[in-house]
Parts: sequence; structure tokens; C-alpha cells
Amino acid sequence: MSRRRIGFWYRFAAFLVKPTMVLLFSRDWRGKENIPTTGGFITAVNHNSHLDPLSYAHFQYNTGRVPRFLAKDGLFRGRGMVGSFMRGTGQIPVYRETSDAAGAFRAAVEAVRRGECVAFYPEGTLTRDPHLWPMQGKTGVARVALETRAPVIPVAQWGANEVLPPYAGGRRIRLLPRRRLTVVAGPPVDLSEFHDREIDNELLRRATDRIMDAVTAQLAEIRNEAPPRNRWIHKRDRAGRAGAGTGPATAGATIEETTE
Repeated sequence: MSRRRIGFWYRFAAFLVKPTMVLLFSRDWRGKENIPTTGGFITAVNHNSHLDPLSYAHFQYNTGRVPRFLAKDGLFRGRGMVGSFMRGTGQIPVYRETSDAAGAFRAAVEAVRRGECVAFYPEGTLTRDPHLWPMQGKTGVARVALETRAPVIPVAQWGANEVLPPYAGGRRIRLLPRRRLTVVAGPPVDLSEFHDREIDNELLRRATDRIMDAVTAQLAEIRNEAPPRNRWIHKRDRAGRAGAGTGPATAGATIEETTE
């Protein structure tokens, strides 16, 4: 199959969500021509607001290529609309720290090979960078990319964080004034130098850093600001940052680390 059909649950969600997104945001969408029209591919997206999945999915839906997200398994177990949506749209459950954890990797690879779009938030959670720049990425996105050799499209977004800042909770939702939501999809990240080589932790770290470099560069263009020289590393002390670019790997990340 060359591309996934937009089914009932996605259309139903779009019917509910799109009017709200239009009310909240004016749109500045760029790079839709970089989204493949056929065949499987991967998107790597920055994460700075709990609204990000909606804002990114709105952009992606309008290209005609709906994404499959990797998400916590608990979201699939509910009997309400959220659980029904997650199951009905074929999202990929991530079972952390269990014998089923590797299943997310297999499911992501199979989805890409079937011609679908699999969306990653490589940071694994909302950014902890004080200025909301992308953190060091987990290597799950690189694992799937090198296994499938599918295009990796870097996507940067900015604006949802101005309506719902990260970690603010419902107490700080800012509905007015209407904000600008910018989403930019860049050209595929060139990972060819990592092909036909033994996949180890260092290779995965370098490939992941290459992907995060592309996402960060696009966000810098949106914000018209220079990013920090070094990336924030989640769960390190507040003063610690990773070296940007191709720093050595100290440990491999598993696919379950790619979601909150």
C-alpha cells in the first residue's frame, strides 16, 4: 500500500478539532511540498506544548498524509473517545519497561514499510530547555530510519506554546489574542553516510543528532533567533547541556523512550 487511507476516526477527530484550531490560531504553514505524496516516511517533530499533537496533526492532515504517533499504552485502554480514537486510527502503543516494549519498534518499522507516516517526538517529552529549544533526541527515530531507509522529514512548530505553555496546566491557557501557529516541514535529512554500517550506540547517536540539528535549524528560522550552542539533556542537572552535533554516545535509547 502506497499511502494510508484517511478513515472514519481521523475524519471525525478533524471535524471536532479543526474549527477549534482555526479559532485559536492563524496559520503559517510551510514546506508541505516536502511531505512525500506516496510511500512510507518518518517525521521528527519538536515538542514544547501539550497542544503540539493537535497542531502538528492539523498541518499533516491537510497534506493528505495522516500520521501514526507512538503513544503511551494507557491512552489505548480507555473506553471513552480517546481510547476509541487511538485504536481506531491505528496509533502505536508504547509499553514501557515491559517485555512488549520492543513491539513499538516492530510496529513502527512495519507501518513505514506499508507506506505510512510514523511521527516521532524524538525528545521523548516536552522540552525542559528554559527557552524551549529542542533537547537531545532519543535514538528511536534513528533506529527506525536506518532500519527502513525511509525519508526523515524534520518538522518544527511554534505557537501552540503561547496558548498552552509547557507544564502550565489548565491554569495558564491563553485564548486571546489569537496566536500565529507556524509549522515548517523541511527537506529529508541526509542519513546516507550511516547506511551499510554496523548499527551501534555511537552511530545511532550521530544519526539522531543529525536529525535534531535539522529540526533545530528550522525552529531557529521560525523564531529568527540563534539556538544555544549545546542541547539540553533531559534528566541532567539544570546546568548541563549536550554538545550539539555529533557527540559520542554513552548509551542507546530504546523505542519506548520516544514518547512521554
